[in-house]
Amino acid sequence: MTISLKKQGILVDGLTTEPGSKSSCQRLNRSAREHPHRLPSLPIARTAAASLPCSPLPQLGRKNYYHFIVNSWEPNKPQELVSQLPNEKEAIDKALDKWTAFEVEFPLIAVAKALGILRRRNQWLRIIQVSKWLLSKGQAMTMGTYDVLLLALDMEGRVDEAETIWHAVLETHTRSISRRLFSRMIAVYDHHRMPAKILEVFADMEELGVKPDEDTVTRVGRALQSLGQEDNRRRLFQKYGRKFGYLHFNGERVRVRISRGLEDQQ
Repeated sequence: MTISLKKQGILVDGLTTEPGSKSSCQRLNRSAREHPHRLPSLPIARTAAASLPCSPLPQLGRKNYYHFIVNSWEPNKPQELVSQLPNEKEAIDKALDKWTAFEVEFPLIAVAKALGILRRRNQWLRIIQVSKWLLSKGQAMTMGTYDVLLLALDMEGRVDEAETIWHAVLETHTRSISRRLFSRMIAVYDHHRMPAKILEVFADMEELGVKPDEDTVTRVGRALQSLGQEDNRRRLFQKYGRKFGYLHFNGERVRVRISRGLEDQQ
């Protein structure tokens, strides 16, 4: 082991430490952790390490490191980029490609947060543009992304595009489509008064063994009623209708059984 003093700095174990150099201080701290038995015999090294003005590196656990990474990304960046651009697909795709060009990993969390911001601001056209850009990159092909995209297409009145995307999802993810996505597509058709399409989606839903929620049962029942299929509507409520409900009696919430006649009136 060689110890020598130079005008430029101090040589410890073959490493030259420049005064005020943070990297040199980090190397000394690492050397001290790896070889603690050497420091008592090296007063010069102890003095050099103490004199270098460097701050210790933060020791982050796994949870804190995850929050540090999440907070370091800028969710407003893609939202600001898209909001300032014209309604042209080429311009938006070019801006988003430029934003992600120098990223080591695709910023999925930032884009997901940006979609949430756009949804709260009811910027449906921007949601469609960003979602289609995501799908063109093969990223975020999840039920949540498809759900937001179908909602935005519904709000923009683009039912044909929503139907095309729905058929693509149905062919690709036949056995893994969530109940939420089925309910979203039924809500799209119900919003635009298309009862026959509602029954088609509900037939696929029953074939795959997905149990509908209460709102979906109500929409399907309304579609059957509009088509004059009262018997099928009655069987629907008998199979999927609520068995129990809640009433307020003497200031308390009481659970009661719902009769079939009350269910048929919905």
